[in-house]
Amino acid sequence: MTQKHPLQISNYRNFIFTRFFLTLAYQIVAVVIGWHIYKLTNDVLALGLIGLAEAVPAICIALFAGHVADKHNRKKIMQFSMLAMLLGAIGLLVVTSVSFPTALQVNAIYLLIMLIGLGRGFYAPAGQSILNQLVSKEQLVKGSTIYSTTWQIASIAGPASAGFLYNLAGITNSFLVIVVLFTIAFTFLSLIKVTKHQVEMKQQSIWLNLAEGIKYVFNNKIILGALSLDLFSVLFGGAVALLPAFADEILNVGATGLGYLRAAPALGASLTMIAFSFYGSFKHPGQTLIIVVAAFGGCMIGFGLSTNFYISLILLFLSGAFDSISVIIRGAIMQIFVPDNMRGRVSSINTIFIGSSNEIGAFESGVAARLLGIAPSVVFGGTATLIIVIIAQLKAKTLKKMEF
Repeated sequence: MTQKHPLQISNYRNFIFTRFFLTLAYQIVAVVIGWHIYKLTNDVLALGLIGLAEAVPAICIALFAGHVADKHNRKKIMQFSMLAMLLGAIGLLVVTSVSFPTALQVNAIYLLIMLIGLGRGFYAPAGQSILNQLVSKEQLVKGSTIYSTTWQIASIAGPASAGFLYNLAGITNSFLVIVVLFTIAFTFLSLIKVTKHQVEMKQQSIWLNLAEGIKYVFNNKIILGALSLDLFSVLFGGAVALLPAFADEILNVGATGLGYLRAAPALGASLTMIAFSFYGSFKHPGQTLIIVVAAFGGCMIGFGLSTNFYISLILLFLSGAFDSISVIIRGAIMQIFVPDNMRGRVSSINTIFIGSSNEIGAFESGVAARLLGIAPSVVFGGTATLIIVIIAQLKAKTLKKMEF
């Protein structure tokens, strides 16, 4: 019997639409708030603090959120989490549309970003864990790839449209659009029908359940190696948080150019993922993971040295293409090597390692830019990524030999 394509399943389609509109809203928030904060403060450290404001609550509740995702209804968790993000967006709409003193407005924005980070912290493990309730085991890898591709497509459309939206409509109307997009995402999520979530978990305290998830990750050299490699590459190698400063001071392309710069990595990632979904396979995924992280670090070094807008776009495009291969391999590892009764807790650890490392990396980038300068801080980060790759090549033998 021919296996259905995941997109032929209505629950999965609604899940994908949820992913698309949620990501679209989130990406527009990131661009609009980054540009708005930089214009208010003219301080690269303020850009880094946006990432820290989101990461702190997400990290603090990540393990508990994973435990909740393993034990309770994942759809309801996602709904409550998205409501928190929607309330954060409504708050940002109010704060940016009323004349407040600059310091008060900036601090209020950070607090609302923390609320969005809190919602995201609960949403991530539930959203990553619910996939196997929507498609069969045989469809998981393809379903996971489409899920990641949808995120990348929204990550192109969001930043590219955000620059135009901000220039044409202003900050208030931009947040009106964001609130509408969050509402659409919530509507599609509500249309998903899932069977009662039942997994076998040991009858023990929450602390022992959390410890069990941590122990599982640290005892599995493949999962630990993949997460660690991505953690340090994202922590040191990312330049996204500093793009408002690059757009304004180095490349001189304004808010519209910032949108293109934010969209370029996602465009590279999307095209790579689409190509992979039709033609791709990895003969040696472990070694491939190490190679593409090295290539990502090289792109970051080149971007830090570039003063040409088009060269910078190409380097960001390539960085996204290399990073997407890493995402595909790590996503397959999470689906193939992790049992269902551990998936929420392991996904929460993944959120700490990878999801929140983007925001912590943003803070690191802001601090480094304040100390070293904008461009030198990116070159430093790319160089640190290459050093991490060399260490992984020498030490992560189990990861290098991994096969699917």
